[in-house]
Amino acid sequence: MISLNRSSFLNNTGISGSGSYSISRVQRKGPVSVRVVALGSNGRAGEGNAAVLVEKNKLKEMREESESESPSSSSTLIDDVDSKPTVAGGVQDVYGEDSATEDQFVTPWSVSVASGYSLLRDPHHNKGLAFSIRERDAHFLRGLLPPTVASHDLQVKKMMHNIRQYQVPLQKYMAMMDLQERNQRLFYKLLIDNVEELLPIVYTPTVGEACQKYGSIFMRPQGLFISLKEKGKILEVLRNWPEKNIQVIVVTDGERILGLGDLGCQGMGIPVGKLSLYTALGGIRPSACLPITIDVGTNNEKLLNDEFYIGLRQRRATGQEYAELLDEFMMAVKQNYGEKVLIQFEDFANHNAFDLLAKYGTTHLVFNDDIQGTASVVLAGLVAGQKLVGGTLADHRFLFLGAGEAGTGIAELIALEMSKQTKAPLEETRKKIWLVDSKGLIVSSRKESLQQFKKPWAHEHEPIKELVDAVKAIRPTVLIGTSGVGRTFTKEVVEAMASINEKPIILALSNPTSQSECTAEEAYTWSQGRAIFASGSPFPPVEYDGKVFMPGQANNAYIFPGLGLGLIMSGAIRVHDDMLLAASEALAAQVSQENFDRGLIYPPFTNIRKISAHIAANVAAKAYELGLATRLPEPKDLVKYAESCMYSPAYRNYR
Repeated sequence: MISLNRSSFLNNTGISGSGSYSISRVQRKGPVSVRVVALGSNGRAGEGNAAVLVEKNKLKEMREESESESPSSSSTLIDDVDSKPTVAGGVQDVYGEDSATEDQFVTPWSVSVASGYSLLRDPHHNKGLAFSIRERDAHFLRGLLPPTVASHDLQVKKMMHNIRQYQVPLQKYMAMMDLQERNQRLFYKLLIDNVEELLPIVYTPTVGEACQKYGSIFMRPQGLFISLKEKGKILEVLRNWPEKNIQVIVVTDGERILGLGDLGCQGMGIPVGKLSLYTALGGIRPSACLPITIDVGTNNEKLLNDEFYIGLRQRRATGQEYAELLDEFMMAVKQNYGEKVLIQFEDFANHNAFDLLAKYGTTHLVFNDDIQGTASVVLAGLVAGQKLVGGTLADHRFLFLGAGEAGTGIAELIALEMSKQTKAPLEETRKKIWLVDSKGLIVSSRKESLQQFKKPWAHEHEPIKELVDAVKAIRPTVLIGTSGVGRTFTKEVVEAMASINEKPIILALSNPTSQSECTAEEAYTWSQGRAIFASGSPFPPVEYDGKVFMPGQANNAYIFPGLGLGLIMSGAIRVHDDMLLAASEALAAQVSQENFDRGLIYPPFTNIRKISAHIAANVAAKAYELGLATRLPEPKDLVKYAESCMYSPAYRNYR
């Protein structure tokens, strides 16, 4: 059987011209017919500037080569070039599926300008009812669509009407994912125009349930699955992805999905959701985004026994086997996509997350959203919050419930910012920050048994087991929850914070909503309406004592899209902590007085594209300042340049 790709076929046949070509392989009982269709710049067969020049001697050479490779099979011969071409093979048996018997192989290949029915099935170019009458004529859509021509805005209105009919969030999620697979530009316009309503659907908290049920709702792949079976072949797997100019990769191994634990291969929902936000909120082209799940097995017994589970049915690989697979992956990414592709690690377990960031941070453009992204968005909220409570960061004492990736990452960035503001050594600013893990307050007497990333936070103090006792002893002004355990900020804990502070800052950051340390209503009620509250997942407004409180959301989506855009537009080759500080400062600066008057420490998501542009400009400026940018010269107005780089979901007009 002959294997041909578009470029080799055109080279071998001597076809030339400025248009595009559709090549269809038709298997018959006798010799194979290769049909070549020239499509001009206007998309019509046989029109435009394209010229089909098939040299007979080339065909003869290909025929002879085919015969020499498989002399016993006359069905592999190239017989003729159809003198009456039809677009995309017309009604012919293009793939040979009708004439081939079930035990025969068929070749499902076609290279063409999308037109007719195939255009309506192409999510990158499909516009549905928004195709104009002229476009319908030019691209053979007459009769394939109802006569009405709908505007982009009307399509958005219709889709929102349909989505609001669903009562179950997972159904809304599936409707959005289905739209993304049918009409990419409509999906992103819908998300951008209704970001506050749809963000909880395409990402947390609904994406958590989607990951739990991913095996059941999986319809078609939206990213790359790289398992232990691909070891030694990862570069080949990366080359299977149809898009070649990749700028951002979000990768997970599914071991710590949100606060839900090990979901194995079904963690793919997280990279898919994150990259949707990279495009909608940060303006990164969809074709430049690549979601990847690395499947090394799962220790989740429920999944291993689930007949619908889509991943490897084995216990997680660890140690050298795991390290070798990740190392091959990182090397293959750099080899295939270059030095400036951003790799975002997502939802890796603590023991791997810190090691991977430390190992590849000096050799690749890597970023861990759980450690660095969460830290940056929380720091922004704290910086903005100073306008509500007064003073500076150095005037505060911080107590964390949770000492994993998020907790230690936030603590370190706060310490860095305090050190920057006060010029005090980092070791000194760390002493204002205390962490509580599952065994209680982290103190120096526990230092020998602590994991390496917890040791900087082991201060001199007597051991304390309970959180409420730690609050009373440390007397923090800021309480931050990153434990992944719901309802751990009890009434006693919040009341203790309120008794110590006039305006206690309480951040319940764990996702999804079920794992939040407390609800917004609990925080406001138990503090008599004095708390400055923000959470990881969204909560509705709360009415207390005749006043309506708007809870803030410390969502990483404020930071990582703008950070990614800044890295890409500057051509940065490494991520530096100062870039994270720059992102935090840019976000804090976007909180208006009107927002402060409503008790908010984060700006509304309705302005997220503008916010992302400012964050990108700050990050890019820091990249140029640190000498880590490669795109020269530096633009004069980085904010305008960031806005000009952003992907627009507006429909394009077709020839």
